[in-house]
Amino acid sequence: MNNNSVSLYFLTASLLTLLYSCGKQQTTVRLITLDPGHFHAALVQKIMYKDVSPDVYVYAPENNSDLQAHLKKIEDYNTRADNPAQWNEDIYTGADFLEKMIAEHKGNVMIVAGNNSKKTEYIEKALSAGINVLADKPMAINFENFATLEHSLDIAKQKGALLYDIMTERFEITSVLQKELSQISGIYGEQTTGTPENPAIEKESVHLFLKTVSGKPLIRPEWFFDTVQQGEAIADVAVHLVDLVQWGLFPEQPIDYRTDIEMLSANHWTTSLSAKQFQEITGADAFPDFLAKDIENNTLKVFANGEIRYKIKGINARITVRWNYTDAAGGDTHCSIMRGSRANLVIRQGAEEKYKPTLYIEPAENIDASLFEKDLQASFPMIEKTFAGVGLRKTAAGAWEVTIPDKYRNGHEAHFGQVMEHFLQYLKQGSLPEWETPCMIAKYYVTTKGLEMANTKKQL
Repeated sequence: MNNNSVSLYFLTASLLTLLYSCGKQQTTVRLITLDPGHFHAALVQKIMYKDVSPDVYVYAPENNSDLQAHLKKIEDYNTRADNPAQWNEDIYTGADFLEKMIAEHKGNVMIVAGNNSKKTEYIEKALSAGINVLADKPMAINFENFATLEHSLDIAKQKGALLYDIMTERFEITSVLQKELSQISGIYGEQTTGTPENPAIEKESVHLFLKTVSGKPLIRPEWFFDTVQQGEAIADVAVHLVDLVQWGLFPEQPIDYRTDIEMLSANHWTTSLSAKQFQEITGADAFPDFLAKDIENNTLKVFANGEIRYKIKGINARITVRWNYTDAAGGDTHCSIMRGSRANLVIRQGAEEKYKPTLYIEPAENIDASLFEKDLQASFPMIEKTFAGVGLRKTAAGAWEVTIPDKYRNGHEAHFGQVMEHFLQYLKQGSLPEWETPCMIAKYYVTTKGLEMANTKKQL
């Protein structure tokens, strides 16, 4: 073979290699799961994603029941009959799991969902190592955490890394449609400002300690009931509600907590659980020692309820969170009201709605009903154009129910995959939308400052 033939051989081989590699799916994202202690860590992996490696690097403490529960959920996803997942979990356990994760740096996106007392530290250290973070809420459970989180966002900017929290409720269809309708002046009118006693926007979430996830009873870790480790309700679930307030009132607009937020009041109260109920939820035979501070007469009292009232850009808002042991319906519920000058947009999820989130359009008291109906029918096609099949049904009370086809109701668990898809797109772009980071820090200011205010008047 002469020199020209040799050159042609290697050129041809190089071209074939390039063509082959271009035809293959490039796996540019490698996931790390750190100390998984909440089932949300597994829900992110319920489906597979394009350009994400199936190999996931898991780091956790030794002899960890939370880790075993996490791996069982991944196994269930991998072995289900319908469209099984294909995750391969590479596991490291040891007291130095955090240091090992940082040193090995096997992945470029860390998933964290678990004990909230440790989460802010995990986030800060991962970002300092240049690892992107997708975090379950809450990322801060007290005002000290808030300061660390704010610093972590500065680190993320310096390192060119992304920090994003899992805001699943932005994908719930009634919340989406409520936001869209509030932008149509012919229906909603102008946004009212309300008062502290009668806010212009209210959101309430009721959660259940005993429920099912992915069709199976959910076993919660014992630390979940320790507010030192899990956080109180108004620093935890309230994050979703504050996020929806900002997202609904000021879509894709930055919020500066220093100038745009005015805290008014906050309160919290407990939910009582008997030893038997605690056993049903956790599988534990007795209350652990770390909960002794919260036990009275063999009854656990958890600060699982709370309310925050505040102003956002002059608009009065109220968010309320409640946790119950369980109920006959067996599911969490969400209720919301946005008050416009022409109509109220109301989400209800009670017995009348068969515990399915339902959106209503209710004309304001001072609006002529026939004129409003005419304007509603004229403006609603703006919604139908984007959301085919969504319609209206007049109720006996003179309001309108927004009828929603089942194709839009994909369920809470599916929303984790939707959040991940958005995050993957942001990774490709190399940045979050400009409004996301200031809005992120603003909502954690509201929740942690609200907790600080509530703690000034402890009550059982």
